[in-house]
Amino acid sequence: MARRLAQLNDLPVTVLAGVGPKHAAALAEAFGVETVLDLLTHYPRNWLDRSNQARIADLVVGEEAMVVVSVQRIAVRRTRGPRPKALVTADVADGSGHLRVTFFNQAWRERQLPPGTNAVLWGKVEVFQGRRQMTNPVVDLIGDRTGRIIPIYPQSEKHRLSTWDQARWMEEVLERAGTFAEPVPAEVLGRLELTDRTSAFRGIHVPESMGEKEVARRRLVFDELLRIQLALVLRKRALERVAKGIEHEVGDAPVGSGGTGGLVARFWERLPFALTGAQRRVLGEITADLAAPHPMHRLLQGDVGSGKTVVAVSALLVAVQGGHQGALMAPTEVLAEQHFSGVRDLLADLSVPDSGASLFGERPVRVELLTNRTTAAERTRLAAGLQGGDVDIVIGTHALIQEGVRFRSLGAVVIDEQHRFGVEQRAALRDKSGTEATPDVLVMTATPIPRTAAMTVYGDLDVSVLDELPPGRTPVETHWVATPEEEDEVWEAVREEVAAGRQAYVVCPLIEESEKLEARSAQQTFEALTAPGTGQLDGLSVALLHGRMPAPEKEEVMGRFRSGALQVLVATTVIEVGVDVPNATVMVVLDADRFGIAQLHQLRGRVGRGADRSRCFLVGEGATPDAEERLKALVRTTDGFDLAEVDLDLRGEGTIMGERQKGRNDLKLASLRRDRQWVERARAEAFALVDADPDLTGHPLLRDEIELFLGEDDAAFLLKG
Repeated sequence: MARRLAQLNDLPVTVLAGVGPKHAAALAEAFGVETVLDLLTHYPRNWLDRSNQARIADLVVGEEAMVVVSVQRIAVRRTRGPRPKALVTADVADGSGHLRVTFFNQAWRERQLPPGTNAVLWGKVEVFQGRRQMTNPVVDLIGDRTGRIIPIYPQSEKHRLSTWDQARWMEEVLERAGTFAEPVPAEVLGRLELTDRTSAFRGIHVPESMGEKEVARRRLVFDELLRIQLALVLRKRALERVAKGIEHEVGDAPVGSGGTGGLVARFWERLPFALTGAQRRVLGEITADLAAPHPMHRLLQGDVGSGKTVVAVSALLVAVQGGHQGALMAPTEVLAEQHFSGVRDLLADLSVPDSGASLFGERPVRVELLTNRTTAAERTRLAAGLQGGDVDIVIGTHALIQEGVRFRSLGAVVIDEQHRFGVEQRAALRDKSGTEATPDVLVMTATPIPRTAAMTVYGDLDVSVLDELPPGRTPVETHWVATPEEEDEVWEAVREEVAAGRQAYVVCPLIEESEKLEARSAQQTFEALTAPGTGQLDGLSVALLHGRMPAPEKEEVMGRFRSGALQVLVATTVIEVGVDVPNATVMVVLDADRFGIAQLHQLRGRVGRGADRSRCFLVGEGATPDAEERLKALVRTTDGFDLAEVDLDLRGEGTIMGERQKGRNDLKLASLRRDRQWVERARAEAFALVDADPDLTGHPLLRDEIELFLGEDDAAFLLKG
């Protein structure tokens, strides 16, 4: 009888020979492995091809290599100095030659690698004191195992879990499980040239060749991606099928017909610039969604400065145009306040019909702000306005989903930086709509996401991309400053720009000094830069801005900077998004090697907002190899989508996948970098399966596996979100 994965999930690992309570506890703590299914999907992290391993005699200095060695001698000693560290040195051999191996601050290696131990080493070959050596190589213990292809599992010295123990248990699982049930239709497997599941599990854990391992990996990667895509597509189609939306008035309804005389058109006419082609295209996609009977669920991606705010405000105005209300939810109070200020200015001259408001039967579009800083009296006034329908657009933080907030008719919701909100919070906002209809939801992200990641993380959303910058925006010149001498030139550049009547930002990673992080603090940097007689910016009008300042003080500082009264703003990353000062032409980021690509790209986007030449200086000494790659990428391109691909390659998908609700569906084998084509194939197959069988009743094994790997809680989250 073919085994279902759910059956293996019901069996604890203790049913296996040699897995007693101690080993079971160790597997659970080290790897989260508790059931036989957990063990089966605990894949090797590498495979040792004994026919393709390097010999020590053939190692090339400067290149990375893998060697299988036997430990001859090993010793540990403490270095001198105020902070002594453990230094472990081992001599290893493989019959063709000898190699020295050095480990810094890893005293436990002496216990892991006693003389006689057989191990696989991966590392870069160097020369030290005339001898070839590897420093801090990756180590895997393999015992005396033979065979051409040896699977290498993650190991834990602390928990005494070796790769050969795990391989032995895995072989028992495969032998006792026998044949696995096949959830994917045969015609899909045939069309995509994928092997059957039984062969895939055997080929990943006990391959006869590296080719067999690749065939197995391809099938199991497809399974992982298909489960995620099916869950997302099922949710998307269910929303389209059952959720009652609002068929918004998207045309230019004449005054007196219940509409607002083409509110959106009047908004566009008043803009001091023309919409880009990309904005018009995306607005067309959004407008079509808003006019449809089912709720919009769309992701708006746009690079820094691509004009997302105008698109978002247009969507909210479509709701207002039809007599409904709009809400914009931001993750921080600073960003909510900046959105409020910007949107209020954009809509300053617009009015909507209101027979009781004045002799002329109209009133200004009413935009309000709601955050945790809103006073009780103001909150009461605002709540009445929302329930009565007098407030057209409300902008706020999590405060929008707190008790006491109710809308008369919430028609459209824009959520900025969506990945910072959980699905429960999004659902709570929607539940306050005041009618049975589900409001349309537009999710905005200022951090461009690679296509494959967007399809996996946001696969239940339709995606619109703003891929064009407004005319007049000049690309920002970016320079990596790696030495103190070059840093002196940075401050000269700041003084030159200020002398020419322009402004500058200086960004630091921390507010207060931290020896642990060895990063500059905004407070200390501000004091050093403005010190009389010695500060590089002495004599200029400089102010400090950080997240711990009281709100009125922050707003006062930002107001002075916007007005031009301040020449330089020293700040933490509170200015990362939303700040728009066209006269600012220089961005200096200190300790830039400590920031991620997306954050640096956002910070750079604070300049280059006017017609003047703008520059960004990334000051970072002693960068790690990954940090160097990040900084080089930022110097090379200002395209956020290109940078997102670089970020994915450097960091892997862990961070991106972490934006999804946590569940058992985390990718174990699939890589959004390596498996781009399989993401797209899995998505296409998911749509085909769901469109032909909306509830997957004809595919019970697939249904079971979605629930098994997502878990009931996450499945409920998906349906709620």
